[in-house]
Amino acid sequence: MSTWASALAAGDPWVRWDWVTSHGDEIMSALREHLVLTIEAVLLGLIVAVPISLVAVRYRWLQAPAFSIAGILYTIPSLALFAILVPLTGLSRTTALIPLASYTLFILTRNIVTGLEGVPSAVKDAADGMGYGRTARLVKVELPLALPSIMAGIRLATISTIGLVTVTALIGLGGLGQLINDGLNRDFRTPLVVGTVLSVAMAIAADLLLVGVQKLATPWARAGR
Repeated sequence: MSTWASALAAGDPWVRWDWVTSHGDEIMSALREHLVLTIEAVLLGLIVAVPISLVAVRYRWLQAPAFSIAGILYTIPSLALFAILVPLTGLSRTTALIPLASYTLFILTRNIVTGLEGVPSAVKDAADGMGYGRTARLVKVELPLALPSIMAGIRLATISTIGLVTVTALIGLGGLGQLINDGLNRDFRTPLVVGTVLSVAMAIAADLLLVGVQKLATPWARAGR
């Protein structure tokens, strides 16, 4: 029986600080991997969601199929996606990122479309009257006004992805999920608690950071209050 298993049998506390201090490098490595996987997944989701949303706003008949496909992807269990992808991409980062990014599409596409469709027609007409072309109007008028809704989608997608990243521990990644998985497998509380607490803390910090970015990017929203 290992030292930690013996400690558990003797009445393992929720956190053994000697374990935390002796595994600092492992914890920081898991934290970095968790953060990087989250950022990569959300950025990949945005790269896919933005053009889909723009097309769906331009051709409204495409909105229902786009939302339906994104919704179906959102409901597929991650284990099923891993089972499909592992024979094709192996136990790789790609196998983790494809499901993570696909889960963001449902949130991102809906919020981007909602934001763009929420731009008043009078504002669009005024932009047209000032000589803006379609692309210039989108970039300089519509996207800035839709930014609060878009940022809300990014915040929600980021928070949900932070939680979902832990599942990728099943294929050897997962960041903090590896600590959680290790704690569950060994019935050892400390890595389980550390992984869980740091995941929650990361979600809170990411949300606060994105709120700050939104305020900086939309100063007119603050001025209007």
